[in-house]
Amino acid sequence: MNYISAENLTKSFGVKKLFTDITFHINEGDKIAIVAKNGSGKSTLLKILMGKEIADSGTVVINKDIQVVLFDQEIDFEGELNVEEFMMTLDSAPIMALKNYHHALLSEDPDDMDKALNEMEIHEAWDLENEMSQILSQLKITDLTSKMKTLSGGQIKRVALAKLLVETRAQHRHTLLIMDEPTNHLDVDMVEWLENYLSKAMVTLLLVTHDRYFLDAVCDKIWEMEDYNLYVHNGSYGTYLENKIIREENLNSTIDKAQNLYRKELEWMRRQPIARTTKSKSRQDDFYETEKIAKTDTRKEKLELDFEMKRLGQKILELHHISKSFGDKVLLKDFSYQFQRGEKVGIVGKNGAGKSTLLNIIQGLEPYDSGSIETGETIKFGYFSQKGLQYKEEQRVIDFIKDISENFPLANGRTISASQFLRLFLFDDQTQYSPISKLSGGEKRRLHLMYVLYQNPNFLIFDEPTNDLDLPTLTVLENFLLQFQGSLIIVSHDRYFMDRIVDHVLAFEGDGIIKDFVGNFSEYREKKASEQSKKVSTPAPEAPKKVEAVKPVQASATKKLSFKEQQELKEIEKEMPKLEKSRAEILENLNNETDYEKIAVYSKDLETIGEKLQDLEMRWLELQD
Repeated sequence: MNYISAENLTKSFGVKKLFTDITFHINEGDKIAIVAKNGSGKSTLLKILMGKEIADSGTVVINKDIQVVLFDQEIDFEGELNVEEFMMTLDSAPIMALKNYHHALLSEDPDDMDKALNEMEIHEAWDLENEMSQILSQLKITDLTSKMKTLSGGQIKRVALAKLLVETRAQHRHTLLIMDEPTNHLDVDMVEWLENYLSKAMVTLLLVTHDRYFLDAVCDKIWEMEDYNLYVHNGSYGTYLENKIIREENLNSTIDKAQNLYRKELEWMRRQPIARTTKSKSRQDDFYETEKIAKTDTRKEKLELDFEMKRLGQKILELHHISKSFGDKVLLKDFSYQFQRGEKVGIVGKNGAGKSTLLNIIQGLEPYDSGSIETGETIKFGYFSQKGLQYKEEQRVIDFIKDISENFPLANGRTISASQFLRLFLFDDQTQYSPISKLSGGEKRRLHLMYVLYQNPNFLIFDEPTNDLDLPTLTVLENFLLQFQGSLIIVSHDRYFMDRIVDHVLAFEGDGIIKDFVGNFSEYREKKASEQSKKVSTPAPEAPKKVEAVKPVQASATKKLSFKEQQELKEIEKEMPKLEKSRAEILENLNNETDYEKIAVYSKDLETIGEKLQDLEMRWLELQD
């Protein structure tokens, strides 16, 4: 089934051209990732598909039987709504059935409950309620009574993501799900859960993400937006890179041939009289076409620089017995570590564990409760935080960088200009002379990164550096960091980025405990999963218990129960067999699995289901007594 067909779309904003005559199709079941540098038109294209922007020319045909749903991280909500009430604002038949069921629980009229139960069965709302709870739980939203206005920014974005996933499931319609950087503000466990969810979901997806592991696991097609064109690649991110290299090599070969022909034809053009024959007019037209190809600019700045970094002394950074708490919450407990020259450390842990607090303590931006810190005299920190860039509205990009220095130092006394350094980080000449206020959000993030690096620090501290950076910029940043001779600390949920850069991991385990691991992020995860699997007993899989029809409750047993308690008892007796069946399936999967990461996921699921079963059994006994 075709969802969307677009033919010859063109879009510009003033003199800034975004794309020209692009054509594409989206069919049911497609899972597409868009790869492009910020400012090349990704967001504009998504807005066109949402009907919020109009192309300058071309046509877009959207199937009338589908709905297009956008994951918008900025959501509106009434101030007094709690999480559960906000989730129930979805407009769908299953959600309405759930609402009616909850109302019926408070009603004394048995007819209301009979009607509500019937609606729940018709719209399969029992499964939806369970799925809603599971999605919120996986995204670490556990207290559904919390007011939306009391949640942190990251929590609100996770609730928005949960609502979108439930909405897609609840509508029972053909849906195109558009997601722009869904992994921002998620920790690694949440990212891996979402990755698994979307890879298995029967959904049509258009995705913008900087997470290459996530992209490869979820998507089977890549749209590359570059040089005002859209190129379609079937397969993985690696396949896209291979295709891109081949295309660029072919283009360079074509340009070389055109340049040779251009030189010959230029001599002929100069010798020709002003009045031309039909034959010479045709050759003249060919000449101008050849000239256009020959003068195609394919320059791609390569980041292969020998940096002149400020010298690091013998002492880098030493932390001795550092402790830090906020009230009863312990973030750091007697933590000691001695950073080495050239060490690249990754810091991992759940949201709120204290990672950003540690970064602030290291730089003297936040006090600690006890312990001491010794910082080498030669250390110059460069901090790339999650806070926005501070700039004057009309200041040009090039002037913003030149305010630091006209040139960036290289080894052997050489330098490169501010403009050359900007070009290395994908700012073309036109953008360099534009006001900062005209940049897209992603371009401002890229400029912020450049601002930090251009000051030539010898100890870099990055707090979620990949958020809102496009994949081309990340590739440039990775190449920069691989050549960087100073010390580096990275807090990031981007597994690919961490694997490529870090050689050491500090893991926040909770309750102020930080464990030290030598190796990259994936090696740390494998070790952790292996340790966890050894702790989990894995008895032989149990056969799913036979689900018997719920017998009518005897009159003697129901005399002590209110109508609401009777309904609760029925629901418990309906839910327990489902959980037993799920538990048996997970046990079977666990016994057959060899992948450490999947073992960890199954173990966690098994623990969660066990706790739910125990709670239901206790409540069942209370009601029976």
